[in-house]
Amino acid sequence: MTQRTATVERNTKETQITVSVNLDGTGEAKFVTGVPFFDHMLDQVARHGLFDLDINANGDLEIDAHHTVEDVGITLGQAFAKAIGDKKGIRRYGHAYVPLDESLSRVVLDISGRPGIEYVVDYPRARVGDFDLDLIFEFFQGFINHAGVTLHIDNIRGRNAHHVAETIFKAFGRALRMATEMDPRMGDVLPSTKGAL
Repeated sequence: MTQRTATVERNTKETQITVSVNLDGTGEAKFVTGVPFFDHMLDQVARHGLFDLDINANGDLEIDAHHTVEDVGITLGQAFAKAIGDKKGIRRYGHAYVPLDESLSRVVLDISGRPGIEYVVDYPRARVGDFDLDLIFEFFQGFINHAGVTLHIDNIRGRNAHHVAETIFKAFGRALRMATEMDPRMGDVLPSTKGAL
């Protein structure tokens, strides 16, 4: 099987980011973003998606974490799009429900080539430690715009903001794993009746 890996660099006046991804990995992960809670969430994606991820980000954290989190999403999306390639033989669709104690979230996605996000999440509080939970939407918006993914995220219930966020990232990892997996029944066929994605 062809190696489905990619490395992407993104450098702006606000951030300098390098992302490496192996879609067919074992969940090995290394993160240096300067935002510990965000690293913890990214680790959920790697572990539950069985993606090998190496993310190194240097951002203007003296202002806040916004640019770093959003630009990691952008760069990760670019890396996934590059690693997926022509999309022939992938499952294309993925979904997952993930609980954590009282919290339950659902993520459904389509590697459609059409960026779109429906994000229905009501966090019990605005922050986990120093991390602004509004930035989670910015991460996913950046990802879908550059990966060409239609993404639906719904938190069904939850009283603990950390648990809510963690169920979202775990479910995202599992849904993304399902969608990017090669389907042995598809062979070398593009999963689209239009013949294009």
